[in-house]
Amino acid sequence: ISLCLGPVIYIILGGFRDNSQITNSPEGLPNPWNFDNYAEVLASPTFWQQVGNSAIAAIATTVGVVVLGLMASFILARYNFAGRGAMYSLFAAGLMFPMTVAITPLYILVRDLGLMNSLGGVILPQIAFGLPVTIIILVPFLKAIPDEIEEAAAIDGTSRLGFFFRMVVPLSLPGVVTTGILAFVASWNSYLLPLFILSDQASYTLPLGVQAFASQYSVDTAKVLAFTSLSMIPALIFFTLFERRIVGGLTGAVKG
Repeated sequence: ISLCLGPVIYIILGGFRDNSQITNSPEGLPNPWNFDNYAEVLASPTFWQQVGNSAIAAIATTVGVVVLGLMASFILARYNFAGRGAMYSLFAAGLMFPMTVAITPLYILVRDLGLMNSLGGVILPQIAFGLPVTIIILVPFLKAIPDEIEEAAAIDGTSRLGFFFRMVVPLSLPGVVTTGILAFVASWNSYLLPLFILSDQASYTLPLGVQAFASQYSVDTAKVLAFTSLSMIPALIFFTLFERRIVGGLTGAVKG
């Protein structure tokens, strides 16, 4: 745990120091504590604009991944049709192809769609690349729902759509939460795709903002550390709060 938290704590504490403290004692604690770096970053409209861009991209990606993934998983888990196994294998194969491999075709596709330098050009590919892991996690949850429940719902006059919203969604909530958290954190931390798609600083997400800020204030290490820590804290808090849900969701998927 200390190996994981050490760099994070160092970055956060580094933001409370000044450059002379970091130069004289890189491993030391703030003495005295300097709050100006964080205050300046928080007072910057550029920082909040990038926070907003990251939040929009992450929330839209999460909603798209969860909604589309849940619907596709429901069909793959509950219905028999020709090509079901091939379709599931296709999604499973998607796990073997990271976005790095497809970045050039993605760039061409996004450019041809007219989505360059827009959050839409980031959101749509992130949804597509988030679907494989979502479906792999959710299909076991939906398969584990007993057929008797669906038959009883049908006898009571519940439509397939009603069964989906009234029974499937609540029963698969652990998996939905897990996939939603993974999609949110992956989008928030995404760097390569926004780097290729976004060219205007006004549309930057936080990972790109950190790079631009570090280039602009390359001689002010303390301020760069403050900006970096503020950029990663939301994802850390989000992940920490729902860590048990992630473990529970993945455990349920394995059992299923």
